[in-house]
Amino acid sequence: MDVLIQAFGQVFSPLSAVLVVVGTVFGIVCGALPGVSTSLAIILCLPFTYTMAPVSAVVLLIAVYVGGACGGSISAILIKTPGTPEAVATTFDGYPMAQKGQTGIALGLAVTASSFGTIFSALVMLVAAPLLAKVALSFQSAEYFGLGLLGLSCITSIAAKDQMKALLSVILGLMISTIGIDSINGAERFAFGQPFLLNGINYISVMIGAFAIAEVFKNIEEFRHRDNTLREAKVSIKLMKFAEMLKMWATFVKSSIIGVIVGIIPAAGGSISSLIAYGEASRSHAHDPIKFGEGNPRGIVAPEAANNAGVGGALVPTMVLGIPGSPVTAVIMAAFIIIGLRPGPLLLREQPVLLDSIFLALVFSALLLFVGGRFVTRQFGHILKLPYPLLGPLIVALGLVGAYSLQNSFYDVIIMLVFGLVGYFFDKFHYSNPALILGLILGELVENSLRKQIIIGDGSAIGFVERPVSLVILVMVALTFFWPLIGSLLGKGKVRAA
Repeated sequence: MDVLIQAFGQVFSPLSAVLVVVGTVFGIVCGALPGVSTSLAIILCLPFTYTMAPVSAVVLLIAVYVGGACGGSISAILIKTPGTPEAVATTFDGYPMAQKGQTGIALGLAVTASSFGTIFSALVMLVAAPLLAKVALSFQSAEYFGLGLLGLSCITSIAAKDQMKALLSVILGLMISTIGIDSINGAERFAFGQPFLLNGINYISVMIGAFAIAEVFKNIEEFRHRDNTLREAKVSIKLMKFAEMLKMWATFVKSSIIGVIVGIIPAAGGSISSLIAYGEASRSHAHDPIKFGEGNPRGIVAPEAANNAGVGGALVPTMVLGIPGSPVTAVIMAAFIIIGLRPGPLLLREQPVLLDSIFLALVFSALLLFVGGRFVTRQFGHILKLPYPLLGPLIVALGLVGAYSLQNSFYDVIIMLVFGLVGYFFDKFHYSNPALILGLILGELVENSLRKQIIIGDGSAIGFVERPVSLVILVMVALTFFWPLIGSLLGKGKVRAA
């Protein structure tokens, strides 16, 4: 208790409290800008921490991390361009809600789910950090393969109208993910002698093109026939009532648990946890009146709760074992070392106040998101009131900056424009852009973990079912993939019995 009181005094000192507020807002703004990742936001803050006390520096970086994890949802909802990779799944239902004039509700759900997920993961981190880190380290290639498949399984819900076209879309995404140098044997694949293809296709450029630029193309085509006065009138900045959110408590809790578990697993990352949580929510609530992909509120709650729950989860192996749980925590671990903290088994013994300080910083930042963030982010909703001749070029400009800033390369801009056309025609002929992105994001994880496990098994695939955790995940994958067929058969059985 003395340690907690000491941590409370340090986190809520005037300087640290201001740093948490500034860090949270800065993280939200950076997360909302495509191409300015949470990692970059933390790096930009790093020089200011050199002269700070360790706790003050850590709470600033943690606040930026929390704000950035939430901020990506803003552009995902407003302009169909995820500000961060973790917000990809938020686009599936967030943008349709904005199109229906429910911008404020969508933003409110995103902020509330992010706050809940952050506090949930902070509590888990405080109570069970060392134990969970040991469990996560037992994951090997077989389990990673299962997680990748579990993420892919959500195509059964995001494209329920035409499963065959969704399957073709995800296969195309998986094929594109193989472009570049093979990370296992170093072989060049589908680069056709072009140096810019050796590093593969960056899925952020593809995502901006297939979602945002394709939407601009579509709107330009429809602009002359649209009633633009109606569009402005549909924009609403109304927030969902707290009692209505309570009805979705199971989605909040289940998605946060998924986020913490996946966040703890090294290198899994928030984008995988948000996709798995989205898939689970869509499977559990397949019979909701509003279909997933058409503006279901749970389609925002699930990914946002999961990716913010991954914040606390990813910090567990970073602090306890010195192994970053995500790309962002890799930057935070480097920052720890720069300010004189050495992550690893001795960190919590040498810095007993640190764990409690991080816990309090996470909770403080999450409460700021919930209380103030709902009213700050709703102001972004006024972007939709811009006339489309202004909004369209703004979206294209943000896309160009976002794609170019990934590697300071015009090739990423070209890729974005090419996939803008691909996304436009996918929409036109009812193929699935989300399934394409899903395959591209998870392709490398699925392929590499599959090949590594077969190499470990000396050519045998028996290892996938010999390991208990892997077997459980694969059973879940099979149930998720075949659930529509099972549900249909069960439904027919009930009809016959009646």
